[in-house]
Amino acid sequence: MTEPFAAGIERLRQEALGTLESVGDTAALEAWRVHYLGKGGVVTEELKRIGGLAPAERPAAGQIVNDLKRALSEALDVARATLEAAAQEQASAREAVDVTLPGRGVDMGVAHPLSEAMAHIEAIFVGLGFAVTSGPEIEDEFHNFEALNIPAHHPARAMHDTFYLDHGRLLRTHTSTVQIRYMERHRPPFRIIAPGRVYRSDAPDPTHSPVFHQVEGLAVGPDLTMGHLKSVLKTFLQAFFDRRLALRLRPSYFPFTEPSAEVDISCLLCGGSGCRVCKNTGWIEVLGCGLVHPAVLARVGLDPEVVRGFAFGMGVERLVMLRDGIPDVRLFYENDLRFLKSIGPCA
Repeated sequence: MTEPFAAGIERLRQEALGTLESVGDTAALEAWRVHYLGKGGVVTEELKRIGGLAPAERPAAGQIVNDLKRALSEALDVARATLEAAAQEQASAREAVDVTLPGRGVDMGVAHPLSEAMAHIEAIFVGLGFAVTSGPEIEDEFHNFEALNIPAHHPARAMHDTFYLDHGRLLRTHTSTVQIRYMERHRPPFRIIAPGRVYRSDAPDPTHSPVFHQVEGLAVGPDLTMGHLKSVLKTFLQAFFDRRLALRLRPSYFPFTEPSAEVDISCLLCGGSGCRVCKNTGWIEVLGCGLVHPAVLARVGLDPEVVRGFAFGMGVERLVMLRDGIPDVRLFYENDLRFLKSIGPCA
């Protein structure tokens, strides 16, 4: 083996180890490995040069190149372990927990404003002696319309913008359907409310949603009057809005009540003196009500000459919007946690 070959291998070893000392990250280390130890790297080229030496020199030259490869591989392993240890130490430093810092508060969940309002409404009416009941959201035309004195082709059906399903089914447009089902199974006297979701084919806007919530109320007994109805509603509304309110009933029309009325309360903002919210009338409409129509009682087997009833219905979203000054009903359904957490509890 010629002296220049051995000297060249030693210079190569010194160069490679010196370069390795300046490697600072795994990407540079991989580049160093490919340059010196890769298939087309420097060490491979030196192995190819052995073929040009005299046959007697080749074994010793091969041993020198193999020693170089082994030395560089060992140095590569040491450098890789050093870089990995440094990276692990940096990661540990970044992720270290300072046990002296105060703990982070737990972000507790809250009830949805509509769920909370429904529970509050139920609690008020239970305190007034009403039972809470429910019924199916997928209904038939009899319970949703005919039994409520809304026969086929009745103009009131157009007001409901109904979602129709197959086989004569539909999504209920009001929870008055629950009243019919309850009266079919129970004999008076009774007082119930029926809270739940209802559906109408309305385009979403600040005051309309295709899905919203209603609470229907019904009382049936021998001597019920509009006076009883007004007393119940005034008690409820003052409890819900947590203030004294003036109340008035305006004549209106609903197919399932006679007489029918819209209920207004004194404006929550101006107290009845007139403002932008109440359009300077001093009054805000909140719900509809009336005495149960004799035809409705007859359809469920009750004698309107013996018993009378009163009924009322309210939109939960509207009540909460009025109470909390919410300008757009769509906010209830957009799942913005900032909004959902901003509505305080009713009670």
